[in-house]
Amino acid sequence: MPHPVLDAPVSPLRQRLIDDMNMRRFSRETQRNYLRDIGRLAAFLGRSPDTATADDLRRFQIEQQEDGVPVPTMNSIVSALRFLFIHTLDRPDLARRLVRLAHRRNLPVVLSRDEVARLLNATTCLKHQAALSVAYGAGLRVAEVSMLKVADVDSERMLLRGRAWQGWALSQCHALRRSARASA
Repeated sequence: MPHPVLDAPVSPLRQRLIDDMNMRRFSRETQRNYLRDIGRLAAFLGRSPDTATADDLRRFQIEQQEDGVPVPTMNSIVSALRFLFIHTLDRPDLARRLVRLAHRRNLPVVLSRDEVARLLNATTCLKHQAALSVAYGAGLRVAEVSMLKVADVDSERMLLRGRAWQGWALSQCHALRRSARASA
């Protein structure tokens, strides 16, 4: 299936950018995002981004902020432009002019012991109680819990083995110990 951003007519600069991203094994999704974000700069400038000046970049970032572009999106655009200016155009002087914005992140809600107990007791099915206690105790996502197999649980050493989970190679989870205590 053709992709509108990745399959657009290719200028020499665009081809060099794509080659640089392929050489670094960027995913197709990352390439699509970088091309889109660099296209935003080109549309703002009305010309090729390789002709941009430090003042152009400053005006672009100010306009993005005034247009209400969310902070994570603006930082994503900065990453794309830094890649372009450092790796494709060999213009680190311009990359240094790009400003990343601080992004305030909210801390996740931590349940009290009573709330956890109520959550675990909300179901009478032992299978669901086990899944909930492992999910909460180990900080797993729903998809990760659903991928768990019996072979992933080492009850003697109180370990969970995560295969393809984000940030997991082999993780020791004290959740099994807590789960065992809670169900006893």
